[in-house]
Amino acid sequence: ERTQEIEDLRAKIEASGMPEEAHKEAIRELDRLAKMPPAAAEYTVARTYLDWLIAMPWKTETVDNVDIAGARGVLDEDHVGLDRIKERILEYLAVKKIRPEGKDPILCFVGPPGVGKTSLGKSVARALGRKFHRLSLGGMRDEAEIRGHRRTYIGALPGQIVQGLRRAGTKNPVLMLDEIDKLGMDFRGDPASALLEVLDSEQNSAFRDHYLDVPFDLSRVLFITTANILDPVPPPLRDRMEVIHLAGYTEEEKIGIAQQHLVPKQAREHGLVAGTDVTFTDEALRVLCRGYTREAGLRNLEREIATICRKLARRRGEGDLEPVAVTPDLVSSFLGAPRWEYEELRQRTREPGVAVGLAWTPVGGDILFIEATRMKGGKTLTLTGQLGDVMKESVQAALSWVRSHADRLGIAPDFWETSDIHVHVPAGAIPKDGPSAGVTMAAALVSLLTGRPVRGDVAMTGEVSLSGRVLPVGGIKEKMLAARRVGVKTVILPRRNEKNLLEDVQPAVRDSMTFHLVDSIPEVLSVAFEETPWRPILRLESVI
Repeated sequence: ERTQEIEDLRAKIEASGMPEEAHKEAIRELDRLAKMPPAAAEYTVARTYLDWLIAMPWKTETVDNVDIAGARGVLDEDHVGLDRIKERILEYLAVKKIRPEGKDPILCFVGPPGVGKTSLGKSVARALGRKFHRLSLGGMRDEAEIRGHRRTYIGALPGQIVQGLRRAGTKNPVLMLDEIDKLGMDFRGDPASALLEVLDSEQNSAFRDHYLDVPFDLSRVLFITTANILDPVPPPLRDRMEVIHLAGYTEEEKIGIAQQHLVPKQAREHGLVAGTDVTFTDEALRVLCRGYTREAGLRNLEREIATICRKLARRRGEGDLEPVAVTPDLVSSFLGAPRWEYEELRQRTREPGVAVGLAWTPVGGDILFIEATRMKGGKTLTLTGQLGDVMKESVQAALSWVRSHADRLGIAPDFWETSDIHVHVPAGAIPKDGPSAGVTMAAALVSLLTGRPVRGDVAMTGEVSLSGRVLPVGGIKEKMLAARRVGVKTVILPRRNEKNLLEDVQPAVRDSMTFHLVDSIPEVLSVAFEETPWRPILRLESVI
């Protein structure tokens, strides 16, 4: 019986298709096992190790579906929008069709929560016809979770990469490493450093797990990582990945996704039939998007839809079987008063000293009111609203520019000698930082000191320099979505962000607003005010 067991293991080793080094190690371990009494402590360790070697998919792989039109259909069916990622996957498929033996890319989807990064990984696997395995890296602190434990330890196991391959059962699955920006680090090692080899296409063809201690080819694995922000990811690891940014959804995209996916899903989960028992009007979904959720993704929108479905299910449980069309009035009666009501921009900017800026946040774009006021005093600048160092320096740079051009702006040259200025950014409980509010600070200060209000339908973003230049900033798509959401009609942008506007912002969003591309603060002032305070005596370049 013992001999039969050894021969069965030998046959499985031969049939597994291991490379030469792994085969030698397996035979060596099998010969040790054959000489070992079953009662020995090492017997179970050696047997478990052989089981792991045999179970690994050394030569098992799925055949990629290289039907590009079919893959496009799958991606479009599962997700609305996200065109850049879809294009990248289809490009990969086209290359695979021409050169099947090529290496797989290592992608990193970066975007706010709830925009569909994880579900997109599943969709990619379905489009390719590959197995899918997801590995959550959030809170992982032990390097052995990636590389495995050495067999000298009791209860040693391979790392999560090898375990994932075994569960997938193929050597070329789609392996999703979720939340790579949430990796931890402590005395047990740094998992991010262990991932440097895994996510390097030049090295991972011979990945050596500590437990298996034989090389395994990971070059056929399609690695997809996800992150909300890239800042916590170490630069060497970031450099190994092809980063694709996902911005938030437009309001129209959210309504389309809700009608196509979220409403049927929540109706089904609450025992209702979408389209028969319950229908949501587009107006009701628009009210949900604007008044009850403020997010780049869809999770809170889905929760609010689920709340309405629960209340309708209760109605049916109490005997009211009439079909229901959910309207804005019904939304208000079920959910109460809206959590967010966007203030009228014109109302906030009627007073001189207030300007509207655009900000990027990890959960999408938002608008930012910059308020400035002046009181009797001398040479004191007060900044409030939990501003970070970079934002404080932006205010100081803007004030210095205004002081140095006071005569051109029609401001008393000695205003700084007799005034204290206070700049405040409301929502004081929320920390704020970054250089992109520089032009808004300058506009608010000019508005305050000249007594002219900024136009109420204008929002702006851009960094300022001491020489009055407007420098490019990031997060353009998220900022434009925020501007559109609150009814901004005119947006002032740095001229060097024109490419971001054309490439990243959907035509429907661009067509709904007027964009002014500027290089200098005088150009900003000419758009931001009904009548510019800047006196065109000389060109800016000749003044500087």
